[in-house]
Amino acid sequence: MKKLLTLAFVALFSLSALAQQVDLRKKISVSGSAETEVTPDIIYIAISLKEYLKDNNSKKKVEITTLENQLYSAIQKAGLDKESLTINNLSSYSWATEKKKNPDFLASKQYRLKVSDLNKFNDIIGAVDPKGVASTNIESYDYSKIESLKKELKIKALQAAKAKAAYLVEALGDKLGSVIDIQEVNNEQYPQPMYRNVMMMKAESADAMAGNTAEIDFKKIKLNYIMNTVFEIK
Repeated sequence: MKKLLTLAFVALFSLSALAQQVDLRKKISVSGSAETEVTPDIIYIAISLKEYLKDNNSKKKVEITTLENQLYSAIQKAGLDKESLTINNLSSYSWATEKKKNPDFLASKQYRLKVSDLNKFNDIIGAVDPKGVASTNIESYDYSKIESLKKELKIKALQAAKAKAAYLVEALGDKLGSVIDIQEVNNEQYPQPMYRNVMMMKAESADAMAGNTAEIDFKKIKLNYIMNTVFEIK
């Protein structure tokens, strides 16, 4: 008998505790959003320079140092710091050893250039001997004020959710209470840039491509935030 009473007490206590945990508050669930598009102002471009033979004559080689000096001069003329251009990988240094072993070896070097405007990059690469440019490629891009912009959009989305909840509740003659729950939905989009440039062709075909201009389709970064919220109804 005592065991039955104990079990009944435990069951009654459990039901009472469960009832206390049930949230009986009136609530409203709404979402708010905010979005914008920005043009990237931090762009990293890979550039590969390579020696070549003039008229296929081994005695008329355009040295890598000549191409490199052209690139550095163009960067300075564009008003960029020397730090904007860096060696992209350590293998670029191995050409010096190879040249000693084989005088006919055609050296190549890879660089990474940081620019804020692709038009400025076109001016820079246009000042380099096109036959010496093996390839160019956009590696990555970003926006310098991205973090502050994200914060601003999240706040706007949250404010939009609150405003929506307020007019819906007030339409029923009630008042909006404090927020109970907030959930963030991130819809950031960094589309892959489409960069079509004659410099991406092999250096050997430079003559055939002479006179063509670069075509750039650089899409903007789209930031979109949705705030799912739950408010109490007073």
